[in-house]
Amino acid sequence: MKFVHAIEGLSLWVGRAFGWCILILTLSVSYEVFVRYVLNAPTVWAFDMMIQMYGALFLMCGAYALAQDTHVRADVIYRLLPIRVQAGLDFLLYFLFFFPGVTALAWYGYEIASDSWRWKEVSFNSPASIQVYFFKSLIPVAGVLLMIQGLAELVRCGMAFRTGQWPERLADVKETEDLLSEADLAEIRAIHPGKQ
Repeated sequence: MKFVHAIEGLSLWVGRAFGWCILILTLSVSYEVFVRYVLNAPTVWAFDMMIQMYGALFLMCGAYALAQDTHVRADVIYRLLPIRVQAGLDFLLYFLFFFPGVTALAWYGYEIASDSWRWKEVSFNSPASIQVYFFKSLIPVAGVLLMIQGLAELVRCGMAFRTGQWPERLADVKETEDLLSEADLAEIRAIHPGKQ
């Protein structure tokens, strides 16, 4: 579990760090709306920055979402299966689909980023002609982080297959609906101590 939690800790740290892109994105959109519609003086840089902030957030929070098991999954039948079957199925699907996909992301992302750095690529859609090679460097980094988190998920699958229980994940923020359902459950248990 130390290995798994160390990797999850890295994924959580990177996700939290890049989560600040949301604040930068919100402030830049607000600023652009104000200067465009109130002062009638639109910027040439805001649109490009918004795209890069959203892209950075999307790329760099993938491993975070995997570590928190928050990726979208069609689990209508999956959740009804025994845990050992779930773990075996996850293990197989990681090898068939996940690792080939993130390997391609890291490999071809590196090629894209290195070409972009070599050409000192700028955005041709931008009136400001901003550099995009910094942003494109995040593509292979995201692939490597997903690959590392995938290794932790494989270990987690092996443990679940052996014990029949999913190991605990490092806790982080929770969705409001999850917090409310936990509060409701705690209240029910307080009123009816013998009920589960």
